[in-house]
Amino acid sequence: MTENLRIALFSHDSLGLGHIRRNRALAFALAAQLPELTGRSVSGLLIAGSPEAARFDLPGGWDWVILPGVTPSAGGYAPRALASTMEGLKSLRSAAITAVLEQQQPDLFIVDRHPFGIDGELTEALGRARTHGTRTVLGLREVLDDPAVIASEWARVGGPGAVASAFDEVWIYGDPEVYDPRTTGEVPTELARLARTTGYLSLTQREKVASFADPVLSAAEPFVLTCLGGGSDGAALAERAILAAPPDGHRHIVVVGPQMQFAEVDRLTRSAPERAHIVRHCPDMPGLIARAAAVVCMGGYNTMAEVMATATPALVVPRVGHREEQPRRARALSAAGALESCLFAEATPESLGDWFARWVGSTMSRGHIDRSGLHTVPRLAAELLGQVSAVPLATTTARPHPTLTEEARCAV
Repeated sequence: MTENLRIALFSHDSLGLGHIRRNRALAFALAAQLPELTGRSVSGLLIAGSPEAARFDLPGGWDWVILPGVTPSAGGYAPRALASTMEGLKSLRSAAITAVLEQQQPDLFIVDRHPFGIDGELTEALGRARTHGTRTVLGLREVLDDPAVIASEWARVGGPGAVASAFDEVWIYGDPEVYDPRTTGEVPTELARLARTTGYLSLTQREKVASFADPVLSAAEPFVLTCLGGGSDGAALAERAILAAPPDGHRHIVVVGPQMQFAEVDRLTRSAPERAHIVRHCPDMPGLIARAAAVVCMGGYNTMAEVMATATPALVVPRVGHREEQPRRARALSAAGALESCLFAEATPESLGDWFARWVGSTMSRGHIDRSGLHTVPRLAAELLGQVSAVPLATTTARPHPTLTEEARCAV
C-alpha cells in the first residue's frame, strides 16, 4: 500500500458516553473498510474528554488522547476534576488539541456534534488543520433538539455561516425518511448545503453468540432486557424496570451503564427481586440486545442504533427534561414502525411487565430503515479524500450488509 492515511476524531464529552461510542464505531468502520476503498493503510487518534474512553479498545494502529474533562454547570461548563478556572481549562485543552493535530497533520478530522468544542477550544486547531490540507467533517446525530434551542446554539458559536466555513462536509447519522433535521430547521440552510445523510450507525448481527465472562450474561436461559445507555441519568427508569415481572421462563437482565453512581447500583441490586439481575456493563450490547426476547430502553442515539441492528421488540422510554432529543427521536422511530414508545409516567412496573409478556416470542421488522451508516461513512470519507469516484449512496432504504468482524460489531 502507499502512504498511510491518518484520521483524527474529536468529542468534547461533558455528559455520558454517546459521543465517544459514536466516534469509536466510526474508527472501527474506517479502519476496516478504507484500506480496500483507497489502497492505503489507515491509522488514527480519538481525542476525547472522558477518562472512561480509555477502557474501550480501538483498532490496531489507533489510540486515545484523553483531555482534562468538563462537566455541565449553570450557564455553561466547569472543570470536571482539575483545580482550574474554566478559562484555564479551555486554554489547556485547546493547546493540547492544536499540538496533537499539528504533529499528526491528519488527512481527515471528524468532529462530533459541537463544531468548535467547548468555548471555542477547536477554533485554532481547525484553522491550522485546514491550512495543512486536512479535510474536516462535522458529524451530527439525526436529532439535535427543539429547533429554537438549536438556533440559539448555532448563534452562540458564531452562526451557521461560521460553522460552514470551518468544515468541508456535514454528515448526518440518520435516515431522512425517519427524521430529517434539515427540514425541521435544526440543520440550517448554510449547513444543509454541505450535508450528506449516512443512515443510522447500526450493524447487522451475526448468528454467532458472543461469549461473556459474566455468568449472568452468558447463561443460556431466555431473558428480557432493560438497558440504560451510559447510566448517568437512568436510575429512575431502572427503579421501575427491576420490579417488572418477566414472562414465565425468562430472566430479566438490567444493564445500568458504567456511569451510574456506585451507590445507585448497590441500592438497585439490593432491591432487585429474584429473577432480576443487575449488570453494570456489557462489552457487546448489540449482541446482548439481539439475544434478548424483548428490550426496554432509553432513547439515546447509540442505544437506538444498537436496537435497530436487531429484530428484537423494543419499548423506548425517552429521557425528558435535559433536551427534547430523546422524545423527538422516540416519536419519529415509533411513527416509522421501528419500535414502540411511552412516556416515563406510563412506564410503571405493571405496564412494563405487561409489555414484555405481550412481545416475547415476536419480532419487530426494521429492514425499511436505513441502518447502513457504518458502511456509508467510509465511502464518504474516501470520496472526500479524493481516493475513489463518487458512488451513489442509499439514504432511505437499508441494503444487505456484508458480514463484519466480531471486533467491528462490538464497537457500536
